[in-house]
Amino acid sequence: MTEPPLLLIPGPVQTHPRVKATMAQDIAPWDNDTRTRYAALRERLRAIAGGIEGEHVCLPLQGCGHFIVEAALRTFVAPGTKVLIPNNGNYGTRMIRLAREAGRVAVAIEIPEGELATAQMVEKALAEDPSIGTVAVVHSETSTSVINPVEEIAAAVRAAGRRLIVDAVSAFGAIPFDLGAHPETDAIVFSSNKCLEAMPGIGVAVARVDRLEACRGNAGSWSLDLSDLLHHARSYGWGSIRFTPPIQSLAALEVALELFEAEGGQPARLARYTENARILYDGLAALGLTPWVPRDRQGPIIVTMHQPPDQAFALQPFVDALKRRGFLISNFSTTSVPTFRVGAIGHLFPDDMRRATAAIADTLEEMGVRHLARAPLAA
Repeated sequence: MTEPPLLLIPGPVQTHPRVKATMAQDIAPWDNDTRTRYAALRERLRAIAGGIEGEHVCLPLQGCGHFIVEAALRTFVAPGTKVLIPNNGNYGTRMIRLAREAGRVAVAIEIPEGELATAQMVEKALAEDPSIGTVAVVHSETSTSVINPVEEIAAAVRAAGRRLIVDAVSAFGAIPFDLGAHPETDAIVFSSNKCLEAMPGIGVAVARVDRLEACRGNAGSWSLDLSDLLHHARSYGWGSIRFTPPIQSLAALEVALELFEAEGGQPARLARYTENARILYDGLAALGLTPWVPRDRQGPIIVTMHQPPDQAFALQPFVDALKRRGFLISNFSTTSVPTFRVGAIGHLFPDDMRRATAAIADTLEEMGVRHLARAPLAA
């Protein structure tokens, strides 16, 4: 049997064989043994987030990252009130849509793609509009590869006396953010299937207990109400699951956290991803391709390159030919001009990045692509 290609995408990611093997079992979600394991899993995730026992709780929710982002917006932003969203990429745009379709007033700070959202931008917007109560920010903007300076933004939000939601869907587990050091933060939200290197199917919020209590009734949705998740846990126990969960994904997450801790936790994972991204960035630039962002804005999660300005290049044939060589990348562009993305996260290592770079070079040669460089947009 032919080996499946390595996933070089920003999620779902390549996983360890032990994580995959854990999925091949039947599990009763409400069995007492499962309840004990689920309660322990919640505590492990709270600790990784820097949450403080008694002040913060871990609230897993069925679904992808968008589900948990919407749940946080619905829970912590009251209907008809304003939420400030710095928007410097596709996932900021999606957050704006989630807020607006939930009946919240999304006030966008429109930032050119590839540039950073800054604390100064947020500080200015909050000073100009005292009616804005909450800021929601994407930590890792995987459309362009930039990492927004959320620690600095959080400080500006705290100084202004407002609240913060951190979308760390593609950052959590690699890019540090200490929730315990940020009392202005209502919640940090993330997914099981990116930097934690588990399977998809679970969104997670680590949130302040006092804010969950104060915001009860905001959500307008039973399924997406984080306050109701807290109420359920208090009523039925921390090992109780509200609705039928993707229980095999929870079991896989349990194993993935064992591997995460054995590797050395967040610092070690960040170091590996940073080296992966460096090898990709340098290797693809050495081929003659143009990076989407300059090196000082390049994050460790994804490397985004301009598509070559050559008539011989087309994204889907490029993806297909690369897949035949054992590597699978995204077959769509998430920027305003054509780009392609290569993931640096998941159960992947520097030698994988070197082999992927060589495979990309071979693929471009096979396609007859000669003109590789393009003047960067985000300079």
